[in-house]
Amino acid sequence: MKDYLVRGLVNKRNARVFAVNTTNLTNKAREELGLWPCASAALGRTMAVTLMMGAMNKDQEKLTVNINGGGEMGTVLATTHCDGKIKGFVANPEVHYEYNSTKKLAVGMCVGNNGTLQVIRDMGLKQPMTSEVQLQTGEIGDDFAYYFYVSEQVPSVVSVGVLVDTDNSVLSAGGFIIQLLPEATDEDITFIENKMKGFPPVSDLIHQGKTPEEILEMIFGDEVEILAHQDVFYECDCSREKMAEALAALPDTELEAIINEDHGADLKCQFCHKSYHFSEDDLKQIQENKHQ
Repeated sequence: MKDYLVRGLVNKRNARVFAVNTTNLTNKAREELGLWPCASAALGRTMAVTLMMGAMNKDQEKLTVNINGGGEMGTVLATTHCDGKIKGFVANPEVHYEYNSTKKLAVGMCVGNNGTLQVIRDMGLKQPMTSEVQLQTGEIGDDFAYYFYVSEQVPSVVSVGVLVDTDNSVLSAGGFIIQLLPEATDEDITFIENKMKGFPPVSDLIHQGKTPEEILEMIFGDEVEILAHQDVFYECDCSREKMAEALAALPDTELEAIINEDHGADLKCQFCHKSYHFSEDDLKQIQENKHQ
C-alpha cells in the first residue's frame, strides 16, 4: 500500500478528521538515518502528526516540529512544506528500551518528558511563528493532543503508531487526528470518547491492511466525508548549493580558520546523511563571493 493522507469532515459529529499511512516513508527514514526501533517509532510518530498538521495549513507553508524531552534520544525533528514531502532526524538514533510488562517500545523513556514540543510555522514573513508546550509523556501522541488543546484551544484525539519487525524494519506506521469544531456538543464529545475506548492501535490496523479511509470509517461509519487525498513521501531537498550557503553564513573568522587550518570541509546532511566535500579552493571562492 502506498503512503497517503486523507482529510475529511464529520458534520453530524462536528469534527474534522485526518488519517495517514506513513509505512514506506518511515522505513526509508530508518534506512537512511540508521534508526534503531525506538528512534523509528519516535520519528515515525512525529512525522505522521507533522504531515497531518501540514494538511491543516496553507500549501508551501514550512512547518517544523522539534521535540526534546531530555531523554537519551535527544532532539526529534520533522519538517515539511505542507506539500506531502517530509524529512526528519533523531539526534541519537541508537537508543532502545522496551517496557518489561508489555515488551512494547519504550518511546516515552527514550524521548523523556522533561522538555518541550515546539511547532514552528514559516509563512514567508519576517519572523516565523513559534508555539511551545511542555511534554507530558514523551510518547508523542499524547503530547500532540496536549499541544492542540493548550496552544490552539482545539480538543483533539491524536493516535499515532509504528510497528517494528524483529529485523528492525518498519511493518506499519501512521495515525489519525480527530478535532472537535466549535459547534461540538457534549453528545459529540461522549460519542468520540466512547469510540476511543478499546480502539485498536493504529499501527495494528495499518498492518492488517486498513486504509486511512477505513480507519476513519471504523470510528464514524458512513458519517465521514473525505474531502481530499494527498500522497506523502520522505524526501530530502539538500544540495551542494545549500551547503555552500551554510558555509557562507559562517562568521568570517570561522570560515577563515577552516580554510587555513583544515584546508577543506566535509559536510553531512543530517536528514539523509549525504556528504558534500568542499576543497580549499571551493572555500576561497565561497569567501570571495560572500564579500562581492
